[in-house]
Amino acid sequence: MFFNSKKYAEEAEKNHKHDLKQEPSMFNMISLGLLASFAPTRIFLKLHKRRIENKAVIQESSLEQVPIIYFHGFRGGDYTTNVMVHQAMQDKGTDKFLKVSVDLLGNFKLEGTWTNDQHPIVQVAFRQRIVGIYGIDYYLSFVLPFLSKRYHFKKYIAVAHSLACPCIIRTEMKHAYSKTFPHLVKCALIAGPFDGVTYLGDIPNVNILNENGRPSMMNPHYLYLLLNRRKFNSNILVLNIYGNVLDNTNTDKFISVVSAKSIRYILAPKAHFYQEVEVRGKNDAEHSWMHDNPFVIDIVDKFLNLKKFCHLLT
Repeated sequence: MFFNSKKYAEEAEKNHKHDLKQEPSMFNMISLGLLASFAPTRIFLKLHKRRIENKAVIQESSLEQVPIIYFHGFRGGDYTTNVMVHQAMQDKGTDKFLKVSVDLLGNFKLEGTWTNDQHPIVQVAFRQRIVGIYGIDYYLSFVLPFLSKRYHFKKYIAVAHSLACPCIIRTEMKHAYSKTFPHLVKCALIAGPFDGVTYLGDIPNVNILNENGRPSMMNPHYLYLLLNRRKFNSNILVLNIYGNVLDNTNTDKFISVVSAKSIRYILAPKAHFYQEVEVRGKNDAEHSWMHDNPFVIDIVDKFLNLKKFCHLLT
């Protein structure tokens, strides 16, 4: 049995309406993605002079702001987080957010509004979206400092889907002792593959969690998180949501329950707060539907205190 990449692509992009004039070519996405995946070849990406297309409005604020930043995973895009972003705006009582489109050459396009409240909403879309865990790591290594410097924040809240989930945790661990890199205070992780992807290093119903939640088999990415768990700040709040379509695989079709739950063993003893939620059902718990599932979004927004914030405004 093998990972069905064609089926994954169809599922991941079923709500994506391609704009061929805006979408990089497949060659562009794959070639730049490969360069970003290996540290020695990233120098070729950095040779390109950064361009910033700024169409965004900044509302001045005297508050110490902590933005809520939405990230998509492998083969995702702005469409991945659109429903979550718009529901967050509604719950928060605003119609404004900042959209950040970025490519692996370091070019940025900024649209919308950086609001003047305590928690501006930011949506990040990766232009070269066919990238693995090291590629998303590279994106985060320059996107977060760029936004932090431009909008003057030191801490942020992350809402991540799929492969962005382990990357958010990895990034926090890598920069744990940096005084200039923005740090995580709260994260909502949705359908995260922390210890492998189904049929790609994780065969359903083979790996198991022991009574302490430790997986019997660990891939290199999981081992990195495990060996660096002491670097995870004990003040961070974590919500981990995963799916089970209730077939004989115990997966959300692409990520196994064991892989998604395995992060508990690493983070729960360290985090200030850790909670996980299993979503069940043939349709409700499917990997590429989780980010649009109203039940999931409601849990995330309550975790972020957005509904409480809206109530205070009224």
